[in-house]
Amino acid sequence: MRPELVIFDCDGVLVDTEIVANTAISHNLARYGLDLSPNACVSLFLGGTLRVTMAKARSLGADLPDDWIDEMYSEMFTALEKGVAVIDGVGEVLVRLDALGIPDCVVSNGPPAKMRISLGPSGLWDRFEGRIWSPHTHGSAKPDPGLLLMAAKHFGVATEACVMIDDSPSGVIAAKRAGVRAIGFDDGGHSGRLKTLGVEVVHQISELEDKLLLG
Repeated sequence: MRPELVIFDCDGVLVDTEIVANTAISHNLARYGLDLSPNACVSLFLGGTLRVTMAKARSLGADLPDDWIDEMYSEMFTALEKGVAVIDGVGEVLVRLDALGIPDCVVSNGPPAKMRISLGPSGLWDRFEGRIWSPHTHGSAKPDPGLLLMAAKHFGVATEACVMIDDSPSGVIAAKRAGVRAIGFDDGGHSGRLKTLGVEVVHQISELEDKLLLG
């Protein structure tokens, strides 16, 4: 069924920020006694808020200060400001959605300030501005379904007529809890953890043209 609303996660779905952000996290945690590779950070922290990341890192032995989240955002923003790539195929899918008159939006656990940095250079921030739901501005974070429910209500679309594209278990779980069709995106060999949640998985964004009947 062709959806009436397409909801995109931001990091790792629209823009290739995950390894940049998690490299910054890896370097930071090493200073606090926790040695994790960037890939290990992706596996442990993908899709979570920095508050969740902080709690997990502390549980693994990192001696983090109470103001660590502010420190980490500062270092992450500095890394992202050097530039990140748009995920291959995103532009073409967005063009097809526009041509068909299907609305789209972003639901991300990241703060708007981070998204402005990562989405800005490509023009995606301007495209989605006013159609971005984040726990930093709207409350609950994924895997809570609240943000998805808000987005569907905003567009006046039933949840069963929406589809969520996310690369993290937290996003997929949020979609399932909201009654939204979830499609997992994995271009890095982590599809197993998404498939165990019982969702479709694509390895290239261009595959969405067939999955969403956009042809």
